[in-house]
Amino acid sequence: MTDDALSTPPAAPQDFEVALESLNQWQIAWRRFKRHRLAVIGAVIIGVMLFLAVFGPIIWPYNRLDLHPPAKAGGDPPGWLRSPPTLAAPFGTDNGGRSVFVLTVNGARLSMLIGLGTTTIAVTIGVIVGSFAGFFGGRIDGLLMRFVDLMLTIPFLFVILVSARFFGAGDPITLTIIFGLLFWPGLARLVRALFLSLREQDFVHAARAVGVSDVRITFRHILPNALGPIIVSATLLVAGAIVTEAFVSFLNFGLKAQDISWGNALSNSQQYQIVGNWWWAFFPGMAIALTVVAINFLGDGLRDALDPRSKE
Repeated sequence: MTDDALSTPPAAPQDFEVALESLNQWQIAWRRFKRHRLAVIGAVIIGVMLFLAVFGPIIWPYNRLDLHPPAKAGGDPPGWLRSPPTLAAPFGTDNGGRSVFVLTVNGARLSMLIGLGTTTIAVTIGVIVGSFAGFFGGRIDGLLMRFVDLMLTIPFLFVILVSARFFGAGDPITLTIIFGLLFWPGLARLVRALFLSLREQDFVHAARAVGVSDVRITFRHILPNALGPIIVSATLLVAGAIVTEAFVSFLNFGLKAQDISWGNALSNSQQYQIVGNWWWAFFPGMAIALTVVAINFLGDGLRDALDPRSKE
């Protein structure tokens, strides 16, 4: 070893800066959600259904007077099943010659509107009732929960059928309001349970100590921490409302016959299945099943993403 090598001081160690990315609660939830493949698929399907509900009637408008007499009694089969195959009416036609594809696309609007409208009403009432019952407790909790218990003891389907027949009169807005007024009790009990747990947390006691009002504590501090389960429950309410509308319309207690929804398509096709027109009921029914399954996948993904105990 030379004298120059001995006299050279050792190199100073290099400093490395580590950039730590700070993520908030919603960014962490989004990262978890993206890893849930079925939830992502469900979100894509719901996005497609919402696109059809908004733009479908514009791209493929429905006209009840646009009749093309079918070549076969009860309606023509899908174009790809005919001989020779044709691109016309890919989902077949109904008894009047109307395209089942157009009926399915246009039916998405009313079905999705009823599902989303019902959920909006039910979530609003359920959150208000459940939050006040869970936060204040005592007599307020007792009175509100006894009313919720009374609502839960009422025969659900019987009340819906009677209300839809005598008050709905086939109007989709009235039907949505009826569903919303009957769907909220379960959500109210969920919100109450969440508030009973959260109101004992330290951040609530700290807010009270500095003089924050009860209403502000309820909706500004506690409610944001309870949004995860509420959002998951809301997604399932959408699916429940869509299925309920289809069930009620199938029994001829729901929308008017001339209104276009997936449930009405099933109802109007009943008598023609006996002559072999399976496609009229199949494609709207598959639209309902696909939407409900997609919403359930989305709910599972949101539950995992919004659960604070879930591992990153």
